[in-house]
Amino acid sequence: MNSVTVRVPAKVNLQLAVGPLRDDGFHDLVNVFHAVSIFDEVTATARTGMSVRVEGDSADQVPEDDDNLAVRAALALAGHAGRSYGVSLVIHKSIPVAGGMAGGSADAAAALVACNELWGLGLPPDDLLEIAADLGSDVPFALLGGTAVGTGRGERLTSLEVGGTLHWVFALADGGLSTARVYAECDRTREAAGERVAWPRASDPLLAALREGDAKALGAEMVNDLQPAALALRPSLARTLEAGRERGALGALVSGSGPTCAFLAESKAHAKELALSLGAAGVARDVITAHGPVPGPTVV
Repeated sequence: MNSVTVRVPAKVNLQLAVGPLRDDGFHDLVNVFHAVSIFDEVTATARTGMSVRVEGDSADQVPEDDDNLAVRAALALAGHAGRSYGVSLVIHKSIPVAGGMAGGSADAAAALVACNELWGLGLPPDDLLEIAADLGSDVPFALLGGTAVGTGRGERLTSLEVGGTLHWVFALADGGLSTARVYAECDRTREAAGERVAWPRASDPLLAALREGDAKALGAEMVNDLQPAALALRPSLARTLEAGRERGALGALVSGSGPTCAFLAESKAHAKELALSLGAAGVARDVITAHGPVPGPTVV
């Protein structure tokens, strides 16, 4: 096999509860991840040395060197196997860059799956998840897909059943937001307010709504502790969220660290109608529809 292509989905956070800052610089989280049908594709081709090329939406904002998370994933996999391997990676972007939808983590997960196949390593999922956890907090879920609760810094996962398909609209913003900067703003505002940060826990009503496939109940329970920080850094997002609520979204929140805004719709037809209305309102660079949950990385 000379080349392997893997398709990998974006994620939206249905609940992101951020606990106190830990001694290691991370936060304890409860993160309800949900994979949606916006996909990047990563093609791995056998060659000498490591290289990466990025194509597609906002490709010029993604590094094409060892800072690229997909390259780091390939190097980590080779190191785990104890051998020297070469690969050329081509990443085709559709997931928003620095948009709070884990595009870089998705590419890393796709690179792990593609290189494991390309190099004939045959490593089991547990081994890949171990490598993924060392690469970043969102990479293990990007490898798993579906819907799951993440604890710790997000890397300890428990899969969830969802009672049906959920329909989404995503409003994409101009430019990105740095995850580190959003977390720092969250810490700063909490400290300034003298807020006593509670230990995070999953929302029982939200988990029940997922099990039952009750989109209306789910929309009412979605919450993101990073949202106030994202809005402080990008005030225009408040207008985008309000526009979605005014147009009938069941739920509206900033996805992850933003700046992508996610809107839960009643149905596929409602999602299409909501997307057209938001597009006409001029509150986003682009508006796209998607559904979930969808599987994790898939060889195509």
